[in-house]
Amino acid sequence: MATKRRKEITKANPPELKPFPFNCDPDEGHKLTHGVLHTPKCCWSFTSSEFSLHPCMLEITQGGGWGQLRHTMCGTLTPDPSARIQTPVFRSGNKSPLVKFHQKVNTTVIIPRVSSDLNKSHSFCTFQPVSREDALEERLLLDSIVWPETPPLPTPVSLENTSHPAHSTFTILPRRGGGQWHVGDQLEVMIKISDLQGCPKKYGGDFLLARLHNTKLFAGVAGQVVDHLNGSYSAVFSLPWEGDAQVEVTLVHSSEAITVLRRLTREHPDRINFRSLFRSGSLSESSICNVCLRPTQQPLCNYTDLRTGEPWFCYKPKNLSCNTRIDHAMGEHKQHLKEKEEKLFQSGNTKVCIQASGPASVTVLPKKEGQPEVNSSNVTSGPSGYYYQGVWRALGGPTVHQFNTSAISQCLKGKVVHMFGDSTVRQFFEYLTKTLPDLKEFNLHSPQKAGPYVALDYANNIFVKYRFHGPPIRIVTVPTSELHYIANELDDITGGTSTVVVFGIWAHFGTFPMELYIRRLQSIRRAVVQLLDRAPSTVVIIRTGNPKDLPLLVSLSNSDWHSLQCNKVLRLMFKGLNVHLIDAWEMILAHHLPHSLHPPPSVINNMINVILSYICPQKGG
Repeated sequence: MATKRRKEITKANPPELKPFPFNCDPDEGHKLTHGVLHTPKCCWSFTSSEFSLHPCMLEITQGGGWGQLRHTMCGTLTPDPSARIQTPVFRSGNKSPLVKFHQKVNTTVIIPRVSSDLNKSHSFCTFQPVSREDALEERLLLDSIVWPETPPLPTPVSLENTSHPAHSTFTILPRRGGGQWHVGDQLEVMIKISDLQGCPKKYGGDFLLARLHNTKLFAGVAGQVVDHLNGSYSAVFSLPWEGDAQVEVTLVHSSEAITVLRRLTREHPDRINFRSLFRSGSLSESSICNVCLRPTQQPLCNYTDLRTGEPWFCYKPKNLSCNTRIDHAMGEHKQHLKEKEEKLFQSGNTKVCIQASGPASVTVLPKKEGQPEVNSSNVTSGPSGYYYQGVWRALGGPTVHQFNTSAISQCLKGKVVHMFGDSTVRQFFEYLTKTLPDLKEFNLHSPQKAGPYVALDYANNIFVKYRFHGPPIRIVTVPTSELHYIANELDDITGGTSTVVVFGIWAHFGTFPMELYIRRLQSIRRAVVQLLDRAPSTVVIIRTGNPKDLPLLVSLSNSDWHSLQCNKVLRLMFKGLNVHLIDAWEMILAHHLPHSLHPPPSVINNMINVILSYICPQKGG
């Protein structure tokens, strides 16, 4: 029997690094032999300078199949067969791939090479897609949400030349073909944006919202805004009810404010940082963590998720190992605004209504039999629904039934409802436990707001679960054992006719490049596709993001503008799949109450009715 040879790889004797071929699949059976990574399609030599051996040295034992990774001072890291090397998916500073040795208990320490090129600090937070297909999709998605370019801002910023709501107006255009408005027509409004001096703007890029409403009827519908890139905009509304209809146009952010938000995301995606506590016995240290950490000489702890490849890093504590991390919490919020840029986000410049230059309302008559509907040439799709008498009515989708307490219990009878996502999804769990008297929450002593939460109605065999998504998370301190990614949770669900999945993820990504959000949705979508493949009768429901109140810190960290981009990406990525959407964006925009991150009970009640109508399309009560 041949004797197994061993090769020690030390910092003093690193092998040569060669680029990782693009078509190599990290899941197609790697093995390690003599410092070389083999796959069915390629082999890749690697160097110890790309991953840390600190404070240990690494031995690779040659053998059939998977190798065994052993630190000569730390003992076995990963016993056969779970040792893996995954495709480098994260780049930092010098844009060199970081090779990650993953295992379930110990965590890799990375000693980064720091670039001396200061210009690269503006793009230190970049991501490499997992596959060629993902890269192509990412490019197409980014192209689909591209925002108009705006001229660079002077320093300090002067408000005199910025878009200003008090000097801007909208005008209701006459009905095409003349005559009176009827239910089913489309109403078009022309918006003219001017600066503080009253001079018309010559370029686009402003962020506007529009809605049509009738306060007496508790009716409302969202409008669609079209940017003509010359300082003028169109807002188009469907006319779904008869009676008065009042136009409302809101300047959320000027184009100049959008320029600032884009710069902040590009240069300071870490303007909100996170912290983790590391503890071993009586010794404890705190360290900064994030998806993207600025290059320094300080080693990094790599907490990239094994199954999804989602990146997460912490600066390594000075005296403790990476394995001693016990929690996750939000850290500091730095604004990074230049001189006078704060004025662009003050209350008089953010989310302010624009006045009409003439009448601001129209009277809508009943629909005439045989009369063709008048549609705008500026838009090709309509709203997802509207409110009438305070009740949400879907347009072009399943009928939304109204569910009382008894009907909710009957609809959910025998169901397991899995809820995943941020606090806007947690609202659904809280609504059900408050509304259904027999649905009792079991106290798991979980962190407040983070969960996990479970509730059981034993008589009706209803089981409802809620869990927050994986980092980034900006809430209370969460134990690391409770940091779960949605995709991994979906992979562990059997599915079937008794299974309902509801998820939403958007509110904690507002400071990061859109590439990170796309990457997260790609991993979730893969899990959804696999779930529906093995259990097609599973009901999957996705909640979109929604407009919110925008004080300064929210504008800078979770703006409606960023949420709008997330919504567009989410819709495109899940289009064509057997999933259902809760259009929270339009359900908030069309409602008469002020915008809020956490919608009021009247809106949540309508959202619950949408959810239940997807689960039980023939029921209600």
